[in-house]
Amino acid sequence: MSQKTIALGCDHAGFPLKRIALQILEKRGYEVLDFGTDSEASVDYPDFVHPVGTAIDEGKADMGIVICGSGNGVAITVNKHQQVRAALCWDEELASLARRHNDANVLALPARFISPEKAAALIEIFLNTPFEGGRHARRVGKIPCGC
Repeated sequence: MSQKTIALGCDHAGFPLKRIALQILEKRGYEVLDFGTDSEASVDYPDFVHPVGTAIDEGKADMGIVICGSGNGVAITVNKHQQVRAALCWDEELASLARRHNDANVLALPARFISPEKAAALIEIFLNTPFEGGRHARRVGKIPCGC
């Protein structure tokens, strides 16, 4: 099985946790598409999160991790992309359920509300938890808008 490609995007508040995510991903041998930001200088999160969604929409990334202060802005933004199912997670059970029941493919982290250790744990759970399928697959299949 080929190694997954993970797309990363964050704003200034998420930058310290993005560095942690990058270390974890590189250590595990994932291919990483890092869309920034690359410092704690104030930026607008959509500029760094839409490329994550586009990479997933275009099949260039299998999964993504997006990070801002609350996690809400990045989750709302990346979920505008048709192929994205982003989940805002701040504890282990949410990260596990997001993968097992929702087949989430983007993890949104709230940098101002979790520790670096918690972020690392959530990333590991998110990347290593498989989708259960079954009745959940039927529900996930109904998510895209047929509008």
